[in-house]
Amino acid sequence: MTLRVSAAAAVLAATALLGLAPQAVAAPVPQPEAATAEHRAAAGRAAGAPDTLATLSRFFAREGKVSLTAAQPRIEGEAVPVNHLSPDFVAGRPGASVARLEFLASQAVSSDGQRAALWTARTENGWQVVNIATGDDEFRYARLGAAKLPGGTVFREPQIDAWYVAGGGRVLPLDEDGVRAVGGGGTTLGAYRARVAEAYGDKLPGSAYAERGAAGGYAEAGADADAVPDAVSAAAEGAQVPWTAGAAVLVLGGLAAAAVRRSRRPVGARA
Repeated sequence: MTLRVSAAAAVLAATALLGLAPQAVAAPVPQPEAATAEHRAAAGRAAGAPDTLATLSRFFAREGKVSLTAAQPRIEGEAVPVNHLSPDFVAGRPGASVARLEFLASQAVSSDGQRAALWTARTENGWQVVNIATGDDEFRYARLGAAKLPGGTVFREPQIDAWYVAGGGRVLPLDEDGVRAVGGGGTTLGAYRARVAEAYGDKLPGSAYAERGAAGGYAEAGADADAVPDAVSAAAEGAQVPWTAGAAVLVLGGLAAAAVRRSRRPVGARA
């Protein structure tokens, strides 16, 4: 399983690693139902802003792989929508789609070839970068999904870090975690709904599980940063991370603390 934590956990982990104070938690702002051309353009502007590029230079230079002045980050291509399994679908609400838009991702590349994803979400102050993550998962699985099921909805089940594409009443896996969950040939939308309802039905927002603070896998703002690596380690070891707040919950103040690393396996690699 790749290392994936919520945007909030990622920010807190980054602050622990970089010695910076955790950012305050803002009120969630609902994301639009679909990524329009206007939304993509706004996300692209946020990703390509001078302050964002300056932070990207520091991000790419953080381990000495490239110097701060030589990083010269650039944004490649258009922002892509990133969808997550919808709690409304899990709850069985009539008409609910299997996934909902969580954020838009823009691909950043440094002069030495390092890649990162800029997670951009709608906030009270407009479209802003809320996290930076290493690698290219968001873009790779968007391409794989479009090739496997043209016109389908590519989405991630974050609790097990599985990627799928859904369409025509089918859910097809895009990575090995998805294969383990629904089989190599995929499953029907109804069968997938039954599986996620059994797995997460008692962990939805508003449940007793969520109300006692178990959902999300991250500490509250102002929590001791020493506790953050435990959440990251749990995710790396395959622990389920139940429902998290949307990516717009946390905005990186000045992008000062934007850094999270994800371990990866090649697409199609054996477990």
